[in-house]
Amino acid sequence: MAAVEQLITDNLDIWSSAVKAKSSAGRGTSKKIELYGIKKLRELILELAVRGLLVPQDPNDAPASELLKAITAEKSRLVEAGKLRRFESLPPVGDEEKPFEVPEGWCWERLGNVGLTQTGGTPKKADADHYGDFLPFIKPGDITDGRINSYENDGLSEVGAKQLDRIAASDSVLMVCIGTIGKCARVDRAVSFNQQINSVTPYVRIGGYVEKVLQSSYFQRIALENSSSTTLAILNKGKWASIPFVIAPENEQRRIVAKVDELMALCDQLEQQQESSIGAHQTLVQTLLGALTKGCDREGFAAAWARIAEHFDTLFTTEWSIDQLKQTILQLAVMGKLVPQNPDDEPASELLKKIAAEKAKLIKEGKIKKQKPLPPISDEEKPFDLPKGWSYTRLDDICAWITSGSTPPKSDFHETNGVPYLKVYNIRNQNIDFEYRSQFVLPDCHEGRLKRSILYPGDVVMNIVGPPLGKVAIIPKTYPEWNCNQAIAFFRPIYSRVNSFLYTYLKAGIFLNYIELIGTAGQDNISVTKSRTIVFPFPPIEEQCRIVSKVDELMKLCDSLKTNLSIAQSTRLKFADILCKRALVSL
Repeated sequence: MAAVEQLITDNLDIWSSAVKAKSSAGRGTSKKIELYGIKKLRELILELAVRGLLVPQDPNDAPASELLKAITAEKSRLVEAGKLRRFESLPPVGDEEKPFEVPEGWCWERLGNVGLTQTGGTPKKADADHYGDFLPFIKPGDITDGRINSYENDGLSEVGAKQLDRIAASDSVLMVCIGTIGKCARVDRAVSFNQQINSVTPYVRIGGYVEKVLQSSYFQRIALENSSSTTLAILNKGKWASIPFVIAPENEQRRIVAKVDELMALCDQLEQQQESSIGAHQTLVQTLLGALTKGCDREGFAAAWARIAEHFDTLFTTEWSIDQLKQTILQLAVMGKLVPQNPDDEPASELLKKIAAEKAKLIKEGKIKKQKPLPPISDEEKPFDLPKGWSYTRLDDICAWITSGSTPPKSDFHETNGVPYLKVYNIRNQNIDFEYRSQFVLPDCHEGRLKRSILYPGDVVMNIVGPPLGKVAIIPKTYPEWNCNQAIAFFRPIYSRVNSFLYTYLKAGIFLNYIELIGTAGQDNISVTKSRTIVFPFPPIEEQCRIVSKVDELMKLCDSLKTNLSIAQSTRLKFADILCKRALVSL
């Protein structure tokens, strides 16, 4: 069937380019991307295989009915020898249960009539004598990408294996039937397995073919449909064993297994090439963008940008690369490399003097508390050299208020009325999203117990409990006052026009490399005290406005790029789906 190979080779661009981000996607690695097209290709190969469309039929092959006779005879022999208990065969597969037509010489049977089915178990862990290296003990995590990734993670002793008395012989196929239903693999040795796994041991050695059928889309779909609909999906052994199982003639099964293995190896190569290509692309993007933010003169910066501009259309073709571009724009902005300096701007030092005078006045009037003096900024704390007219300062020097919130008793919360109360999950995409799991605190609590953390529109908030750190937002005008919990710190600049550039700087995340974090129980935390000491590059106020305006402009362009990319990716995914559906009809 040359048509199958042609289907693969003629559409390599579709199989390779159809990618999408995984649900747990992060930045910086191809492992966060799902090669959707290649995944669909693998599914198509298996589906063609079990429908008799992958290899040609041979009229000289003994029909599948002869194989069924051999299976029945072997089952009877095992019963007579006392190696298998006698039990009733499952009823024949009805026409209405058959998911598709099969070629002449093929037939349908139930999985439980093809082999011995078992559900695993776990010996008592309190008895150490049950565990050892006599027999591998397989769990769902040991099954990856259709194979057993290790037989040595856990094992049972001879005593434990005898006590469990559920052993799958070599050539058996294991399938996870609790939780992530459908993961399956053939074993090449005798194993034990836990209660999340069912096994089928074919009465004749056709385990390679059984594995392909259990991995196919039709079998996986029926398995999921037959599982329970509780929070933890469960497919019991009775329903699993009753699933219709398509049987090809034995000789054709061998040809099918060989062809599937051959084509899966081609998919492996295609996958490796694509992952290497994605990795190389990411390295190139990181290198070229990194050259922009390194300390270089104007000519060096211009040369670095020229290299990017020349290849812009090929560099920024993924969500990850556009995110990297956005982050680089923020870094360039706060380093003074995004807009030109204007010698007519009043130097930042002049505004800092006015802010210091205003802060002293507020302290004298008792409107804010005097904080302990902070040490001078050392050269090691300065992340980069500043343009002329800029100054370094600490956030505490330019803010009237830097603190965090707290959590009141449950009795002080209300679902729909009161003062909006923020948690870290309300900071989404560097904005306040109060539509997401909104909650309110009662006004008396807001003005009493939580008075210290009253927020006003224009305040800059940041999560100080991670990971990840770096979630930042400006409080919007949708409510006149807000409040927040202890995982959020807020900054209220004395000169309100500074808030937009402060927001931009915190989003750039450079300060995270220069601040001491507090790590507890897997968390990365920033104390309020350390938040006050953050070193802040302070441009002239008019330049701050130009920077923020340019950042907004470029971020809109990046978002437009992302939208167009998303549309193109969606189209590629649909092409891959359509190609699979048409293949099943036309081949």
